[in-house]
Amino acid sequence: MPAAVASLDGCGTKGHGSRQMLALLTTRRFGPLFATQFLGAFNDNLFRTALVFIVAYDVAAADPKQAALLASTAAGLFIAPFFLFSGIAGSAADARDKAGITRLVKLSEIAFMALGWAALAIGSLPLALAVVFLMGCHSTLFGPVKYAILPQHLKPQELLAGTGLVEGATFVAILLGQVAGGLLATQAVGPITLVIAGLGWLASRSRRAGPCLCQSPAVDRHAGDFVVLGAGCGLHQPVRAAGQE
Repeated sequence: MPAAVASLDGCGTKGHGSRQMLALLTTRRFGPLFATQFLGAFNDNLFRTALVFIVAYDVAAADPKQAALLASTAAGLFIAPFFLFSGIAGSAADARDKAGITRLVKLSEIAFMALGWAALAIGSLPLALAVVFLMGCHSTLFGPVKYAILPQHLKPQELLAGTGLVEGATFVAILLGQVAGGLLATQAVGPITLVIAGLGWLASRSRRAGPCLCQSPAVDRHAGDFVVLGAGCGLHQPVRAAGQE
């Protein structure tokens, strides 16, 4: 009997968790953020994967070594901003309104995708690689915001479900973007990525503004004064000082 009761309780908990996730997706507190991050992750990987396929089967089809080198270069250019600018992104997320940062980042994505469309249309590989780097910057700046904003809009009992939805949807978007990038025709990549960027911007405008920590006296108001690699190192100094007291 106790085992049966435990089993029923477990089923009830799972059912409640599923309903909670579905309910979160329909709220203005969470739904626009979910859509914004999903579309952004999808777009990043769609463009990057499409570029790899264009290089492998068109630009450098006769030279497999060059194709492999260019594909690796594209991957490296996308990842480099995460190393270079993560400290800046974290500082900006603390020192500025997160909803405002999101709208600015998504607006920049529209410009980047328009540039990517032009690069594919004229067949400029250097310009397309530059767009890959810019999209890496876009993801780097948006990454801390999408997690930092959750505690400001979700109740404590909703945080686990909200974080799980954001994390899971990100990986699904990456997978779907890579599949779509390999299937779409070259001529369709530019217009589609531009439309998706526009939808992401519209979703970001639907989100409520979150409180800015720079308004609190406990936060250094110079947190927005950024140094490329120094920002990430500076964030650890208060933590070490606190541990030494």
